[in-house]
Amino acid sequence: MIRYLKEKDVEHLLPMANAVELVEESLKARAEGRASDVPRVRARMPAGTLHMMEATAGDLNVIGYKAYFSATGKGTRFYVHLFDTESGKPTAIIEASHLGMVRTGAASGVATRHMAREDAAIVATLGAGKQAIGQLEAVCAVRKIREVRVWSRNPERSQQFCAALEKKLGVTMKVITDPAEAVRGADIINVITKASTPVLLGAWLTAGQHINAAGSNSLARRELDEAAVRRSTRIVVDSRNTARNECGDLLPLAETGLIDWDALPELGEVITGRLPGRRSKDDITLYESHGMAVQDLYTGKFVLDAALKNNIGIDLPVGD
Repeated sequence: MIRYLKEKDVEHLLPMANAVELVEESLKARAEGRASDVPRVRARMPAGTLHMMEATAGDLNVIGYKAYFSATGKGTRFYVHLFDTESGKPTAIIEASHLGMVRTGAASGVATRHMAREDAAIVATLGAGKQAIGQLEAVCAVRKIREVRVWSRNPERSQQFCAALEKKLGVTMKVITDPAEAVRGADIINVITKASTPVLLGAWLTAGQHINAAGSNSLARRELDEAAVRRSTRIVVDSRNTARNECGDLLPLAETGLIDWDALPELGEVITGRLPGRRSKDDITLYESHGMAVQDLYTGKFVLDAALKNNIGIDLPVGD
């Protein structure tokens, strides 16, 4: 039997605090050779694009993948598929839009934990869509945030974002109409948009800031201008191989030889202490996040175990 879990099940079973710890463990396991990750591949046609990501998690006895289809003009549907490596049987199909938002945010939370200053308390959020929710929740889970400044191209959406999260997170939230003003004096900058032209400029940055850039998962997208990347004294990625394929923010500097894809530090190496995340209080640190299937496996297995324990979900007569 395969346990099928719907979005509402995942929302109930995956708190952000747990997700941050699970994602950190997934990246640590990969850095230590206990897990592996296969970068995303895409199959395209006029009707849409199929995205596939695979991973292994030996400690969990799990192997699996996430598949999602972006149907042109009809939205995207996400599914995580898990297999038990001991029995060889499929164990779960999990609707994964919410799971993806939470684990992507959790990765930025992990990066913030290891790269932002300990006293970081002010966040600038550039972007106010669904994905920005997870980014902010995760940062608030690892630092004592007192103020959040929110900018997006749609001020009404920014207002709705603040109204939905201010009480939940227990922080003061402000809508800012100028992105430069939002960034000025902020300790942490979350950038999560679908921008093809930069929304964060290097001229706005000051010493000691930390940037989580999580929206540029295509070479055609850029959230940071070249100056912002140049001013970042420490750049860390989730996966070198994925960054090479997808990081539009870093591409201009890679093409001119100022960045070597193979030399970029990975967040898992920072977690294990192999490489530093922040070397001084004045460093401007940048985390470039693109998403990894190993994160889906660790969070997905947690959700599956919780569902089985609490008798949540639907059993499908498949796989026996």
